[in-house]
Amino acid sequence: MQLVDTHVHINFETFQQDLDEVAKRWRAASIAYLVHSCVEPSEFKSIQAIADRFPEVFFAVGLHPLDVEGKWTDQRADEIFQLASSDRRVVAIGETGLDFFKAQDLEQQLQAFNQQLEIAQRLDLPVIIHCRDAAAVMADHLRTFWEQHGAVRGVMHCWGGTPEETQWFLDLGFFISFSGTVTFKKATQIHESAQMVPSDRILVETDCPFLAPIPYRGKRNEPAHVQHVAEQVAILRNLSMDQLAAQTTKNACKLFRLPPLGSFN
Repeated sequence: MQLVDTHVHINFETFQQDLDEVAKRWRAASIAYLVHSCVEPSEFKSIQAIADRFPEVFFAVGLHPLDVEGKWTDQRADEIFQLASSDRRVVAIGETGLDFFKAQDLEQQLQAFNQQLEIAQRLDLPVIIHCRDAAAVMADHLRTFWEQHGAVRGVMHCWGGTPEETQWFLDLGFFISFSGTVTFKKATQIHESAQMVPSDRILVETDCPFLAPIPYRGKRNEPAHVQHVAEQVAILRNLSMDQLAAQTTKNACKLFRLPPLGSFN
């Protein structure tokens, strides 16, 4: 049984002192690959250095919607394009998207999101989408982009929307990724979404160091904990852990075009 953690932030300071131990634990937990997301392009070198140390790490480059204000320019778009083109281990653009929970700069967020979608399309890379309190605007914008420019592959990461919202993004061809929130007892809408996503479109992630699953809630999250996410999704879908792992790993390898399993053993 092997798993892919499709969204991590292990370059954050909280991992600086013990990243080797964290890596030992994810390897012991049979995490075959990690996809490292990017909050802003200035992180690129630190993420690249982690991938140099751990060959199972692949990564993205992009600008998070909460970092758009005052930082998005055409030059920033060019930088993301150039960085994404510079390393074969870049497997996605992002994370990008919309966040109206902590910010209301709609025009700037949409401009940055739109240009990152264009970059993903130019490079034939998937997008890692952050969407918080913005599902309706996000879906409308994506539909318009699809009509004007054509489809872009991607994933709705750390998904927490309603089943109706989930269907919007499934209809647009997106993968749906579930994080530690799916283990929370009161997250009934997330549970319902996890049950309805087609088997060829479901992924698992930690979004570490955030959103640790039960039984680690409130503590630092790490890639090894994606096992607990997968276990809960397997229960919700009435599957064995082996079945769920096989499905989600196959899906991750397809979306991000990861190397064949066993390449780094």
